[in-house]
Amino acid sequence: MEPDRDDTARLRRGDLAGLAGLMERHQDRLFRYLLRLVGDEAMVEDLFQQSWIRVTERISRYDASRPFAPWLLALAHNLAVDHLRRYRPQSLDDAGEEASCADESRDGPLDEVAERERGERLATAVAALPALDREVLALRFEQDLPLAEVAAVLAVPLPTAKARLYRALTRLRRKLLAVGPREQWR
Repeated sequence: MEPDRDDTARLRRGDLAGLAGLMERHQDRLFRYLLRLVGDEAMVEDLFQQSWIRVTERISRYDASRPFAPWLLALAHNLAVDHLRRYRPQSLDDAGEEASCADESRDGPLDEVAERERGERLATAVAALPALDREVLALRFEQDLPLAEVAAVLAVPLPTAKARLYRALTRLRRKLLAVGPREQWR
């Protein structure tokens, strides 16, 4: 956390080395988040750059007593939602995207194949969820943000964030159970 404070202070003074430090620590997380939300890699690259420009423009509004990552993700969230509203005529709840899931090794080759298949089914189920569901799941489980920070990124009260997460998990569970029995997901 301390390096973020140092780098945000440097950026406030106009030192772009602060921006470089922030980008080095947060670029992968930001890119994955935008990719999960928007889906189109070319557009994600544009939104990624716009997010960092927005950081430099609004760094004076950043509250240094709070963590930097949720503030960054909130800026990116707003840019992505604006993009989705402009370029996708359907509701954000209805938008779909491709998802990927990293492979994890188990003890033997059969376990690896089974885990890969479960991962693919999970990725397919997540990709079929509405954008708002994918977003709350990505913030909570991929970005590993606590619910309070998820609420801050989404600019909603904590109970609303909890409700969105519950609904997203319920929808995901329904989709997973539709493609296989409960025992497959343990």
